[in-house]
Amino acid sequence: MNVGVIGSGGREHALCFKILQSSRVNKLFCIPGNAGTDQICKNLNVNISDFEKLYEAIVKNDIELIIVGPEIPLVHGITDYLKEKKVRVFGPSKKASQLEGSKLFMKELCKKFNIPSAKYCEVKTIEEAKEKLTNFQTPIVVKSDGLAAGKGVTICKSKDEAIKDINLILKGKFKSSKKVIIEEFLEGEEVSYFVITDGTNFKQIGTAQDHKRVGEADTGLNTGGMGAYSPSLLINNEIEKKIVNQIIIPTINGMKEIGCEYTGILYAGLMIKDNDPKLIEYNIRFGDPECQVLMMRLQDDLIEIIENSLDKKMNNEELKWSDNHCITIVAASKGYPGEFKNNQEISNLQSNLINKNEQIFHAGTIKKNGKILSNGGRVLNSTVNLGTLKESRERALELLDNIKWENKYYRRDIGWRAIK
Repeated sequence: MNVGVIGSGGREHALCFKILQSSRVNKLFCIPGNAGTDQICKNLNVNISDFEKLYEAIVKNDIELIIVGPEIPLVHGITDYLKEKKVRVFGPSKKASQLEGSKLFMKELCKKFNIPSAKYCEVKTIEEAKEKLTNFQTPIVVKSDGLAAGKGVTICKSKDEAIKDINLILKGKFKSSKKVIIEEFLEGEEVSYFVITDGTNFKQIGTAQDHKRVGEADTGLNTGGMGAYSPSLLINNEIEKKIVNQIIIPTINGMKEIGCEYTGILYAGLMIKDNDPKLIEYNIRFGDPECQVLMMRLQDDLIEIIENSLDKKMNNEELKWSDNHCITIVAASKGYPGEFKNNQEISNLQSNLINKNEQIFHAGTIKKNGKILSNGGRVLNSTVNLGTLKESRERALELLDNIKWENKYYRRDIGWRAIK
């Protein structure tokens, strides 16, 4: 069959890399893709926010299955639109996408179905915020309700700082929403847990830990993610049972009960403390850069798994995973997540089509006049799957060190807690 992957980041390059290993795939398209996906499949330069143009491209190229990478088109209803056009599409409906599109929706679901998560409240005015903040200890978590490209959550060290941030959101700092949530700060270690579900049954599709902070030792500003590794070393059998029974199953059953049946990838961002998991957030798609390490370790056919989800034929057989420890290190444009220069030439990129255990996945790249240029904050993902995490990190760093790119920046300590 002909398959199309929607998106242009490292996640989508990793998905294309894995999809091409399936015997079920005839032609693969990435829409719009990047300079890396262009090396392994056909890019289609279509605006993914223009559903009509997207549908025209799908028909023109006889694409039979669409896999949606990023959250924005899902929240805007791409799945509903394409289903109406009789196109098979993998990703949750617009209603179900509220799990990520509205933090308030998620918190209310947690409250209704007793899913463990942080104490919270919604505030609508500064006066109300000042009153409600008296019930919270510092640090305080302030969240914008809607999508904010990973920038909608602030950990405030004081109540004055929280008031300032709340005021900015109420005044329209983010286009997606002016609603504000105050949340208690959860201590512990963060971990990502992924399942794929047909709305009733599900399969665990990997664990990972990512590093959000831009600086070494997890310091500095929050980013979309500077690296990740898999499997997570935090999740044991006892914790996993709690995650499944207290969080995943109540969510899937709860969504169905309220008329928002959820199908697709369900990505739980969790905080673990004293062997107890609490839900921080849900994402409605693979994480980026977590997807990169999961696709490298997954040994089953991804297309077969996706089709079983769409056909509601999920079974209880466990997926097969590489025993290796995989790491991905993000090379970003110097200055990210602040100001940075685009269109910087990148050279000495090794051909990465041969060794399935080491890949340079492209995130923010573009090809112009035969040259590969940087085109975003997070640009390349050096991803390596070897016997130990330390071996994988050393090789991933070696691959990045060899790339000629004046503007590159990356952390050398991804996985530092686990390796230490």
